[in-house]
Amino acid sequence: MTAVTASMLLSLTACAAGFILDSLFGDPVWLYHPVRLIGNGISIGERLLRKAFGERHLKAAGGVLWVCICALSFLIPFGILHALQRIHPVLRFAAETFWCYQILAARSLYTESMKVYDRLKEHDLTGARKAVSMIVGRDTENLTEEGVTKAAVETVAENTSDGVTAPLLYLLIGGAPLGFLYKAVNTMDSMLGYKNEKYLHFGCIPAKMDDVFNYLPSRITAVLMTAAAFLTGMDGKNAWRIYRRDRRKHASPNSAQTESVCAGALSVRLAGDAVYFGKLHRKEYLGDAIKPIEPEDIKKANRLMYVTSVLVLVIFGIVKLALCMAV
Repeated sequence: MTAVTASMLLSLTACAAGFILDSLFGDPVWLYHPVRLIGNGISIGERLLRKAFGERHLKAAGGVLWVCICALSFLIPFGILHALQRIHPVLRFAAETFWCYQILAARSLYTESMKVYDRLKEHDLTGARKAVSMIVGRDTENLTEEGVTKAAVETVAENTSDGVTAPLLYLLIGGAPLGFLYKAVNTMDSMLGYKNEKYLHFGCIPAKMDDVFNYLPSRITAVLMTAAAFLTGMDGKNAWRIYRRDRRKHASPNSAQTESVCAGALSVRLAGDAVYFGKLHRKEYLGDAIKPIEPEDIKKANRLMYVTSVLVLVIFGIVKLALCMAV
């Protein structure tokens, strides 16, 4: 076995182990998360680059920030893993496993969305609004029970790709360093990708690059989520029909990919108008209201998320394993 093959196998095993750890434990609230370091770097870099470039060159400033944050997010874990490998492969494996565990967010997505489910089942609309406000960007104080449920289902559907399968794919391709690079791209979009006066120019490149990095993962996830609908006894045929019809009905080229599949699988209608920071945003609907949306659909969306994630891990894990054997 060559050194390259051994390294690839070690990284694959670390990825699988990290996925299992995340599924079992999620992110401990007491543990400092590396993404917070990325977020701090983005905030500091934004302040420095806005001053350095001035108001006339904000797009260039945002581009420089994107390159710097991505480079650091990749090179720092790469260097640490390389150093640990030289000491002992077990140390490298332990560190990469732990980082893969931190990069994935399946359990956190499940836990936070199920808090919404629990409040709804207790008929605590105020509590449900508060719980859903922790996982969505829209205003929630005036949402009905249906609106809260829909917001939770949409978040699970969209973040199946952004929070689980997309980072999982990048981890399988390039290990923890590439996983952290993806999280940096995603975090910059979350912090800077607003189409308002402050970030329209500065956040332009970070927002566009997030679209680029999520283009293939979102489509791969949509196809495998359709398969997951069949495997879980949901309406896979309708999921595929709605996906083909509604996957482009969103301002983002990627967000409606998994949301449309989920809407079809659950036989409900998602999306539509939403209020952000007090302003109404017009959006097209995804899916058909074959049945009214209900709290149980949050559980079903999570089931779709987990089965889709396992399919990604198994299918692309086998692909990587085959490549390892071929090297």
